[in-house]
Formats: sequence, structure tokens, C-alpha cells
Amino acid sequence: MPESKIDAIVFDVLGTLVDEPAGIRAGIRGLDPSLDESRVEQLLSQWQQHIEREQRRVLDGARPYLASDVLDLEAARLVAGAVGVDDPAAVAALALSGRRVPPWPDTVAGLARLAERFPLIGLSNASRTALLGLNAHAGLRWHQALSAEDARTYKPDPAVYQLAVTVSGGPPERLLMVAAHAWDLRGAQELGLRTAYVARPVGDPPASSDRFDLHADGLADLADRLDRF
Repeated sequence: MPESKIDAIVFDVLGTLVDEPAGIRAGIRGLDPSLDESRVEQLLSQWQQHIEREQRRVLDGARPYLASDVLDLEAARLVAGAVGVDDPAAVAALALSGRRVPPWPDTVAGLARLAERFPLIGLSNASRTALLGLNAHAGLRWHQALSAEDARTYKPDPAVYQLAVTVSGGPPERLLMVAAHAWDLRGAQELGLRTAYVARPVGDPPASSDRFDLHADGLADLADRLDRF
């Protein structure tokens, strides 16, 4: 995959560049500091399952598109209700916890290094407003940040990846999609984007049948691999 064939790098954000579960865990602990870690993990799983299920319902046409802010508020109400908290202010604060998430240790330096050679595009299922908060809190550097809200659907719908293709002004095969989620990369492949899997503790590892263009242990490793092309 020679460098001349890459016009821009497209990054998934949640899970790939930031530790989203860490932010939600912190929000759950703030909701009820008496919770033990086992209960926090159960509530985190409940949150994640709700988001995954409702995004899938949108993709399947069973529910009209709703921005991620709405789904986050729904998840926050479920979690708060499970621990007996009904204070609207506390629920609203919990719903915003998914925006106050830390970057992985190599994210900021890795993006800065890659930005010296390639235009960088963020492509997230997070809403425009949520993405703004995520970027600011984690210190993410972009040349362009795109939200699935602009396509009124969620990844892996091809319409979301098309946002990046349109912005780049070139063919999809000249874009490299980077994600820690194999399902995300499969979606990008369907539209013709090149793909790079980056291993993260919270990602979706590739299956034996997956054929991605690059596999990297992190952003530094990804930059090293691209340096060799």
C-alpha cells in the first residue's frame, strides 16, 4: 500500500482514540459512589447494550434516526433507574459522561505525527455536539471531524463512510480507515476504503476471515508501518 495511494486517513473515535468506557464508568461512580466495581461494570454493560441495540434498530429501519445525545440520555435514565436515582440533573450529568473520556496514551502524539504527512478526518457515530466535546476534552487534532448525524444513520451504514469520501474529493480506495472495531472496518471495506486495524483493550478484534490492509499495535506502530511505504 504505497503512500501515493493514500490521500487521507479516516479515524474512528470512540474506542479507537478515546477510552469511552472509562468516561462512562466515572459517570456511573459519580451517580452513586457506594457502588462496587462489579456493579459499575454491570451498569456499564447495560449502557453499552442499550446503545448498540438502539443503533441497530435505526439501521434496521425499526426506529427513526435519533442523534447519539438522545440515545445517551436514554441509557443514562436506564442506569440511573437501576440504582434508584431519579434526579433529572444527575441523569443529565451522567448522559454527558460519554463525552468526558480520556484519550489512549498514544493518541495525541500519534495524531500529531500522522498529521505531518496526511490530512486526518475523524468519523464518529457521536453527534456533532458530542464530537465537539469529545475532541476538546481529549485534545484530538483533526483537519476535519465528521459526525454520522450528517448522514442521519450510524456506522456501518455506507452513507456514513461516504461523508469522508465526499470531503476528501477523491476515490474511496485513496482513503485509509483506521479503527479498533473490525465491524467498522468491514463497513468501510464495503465502500472501497483501505483499512487498518489498531488494537485497543475495548475494541472488536478481527475474525480469521477478515482481510485488512494493515494491523497495528497502536498509533505509533501505525505511523511506523506507513513510514515504510
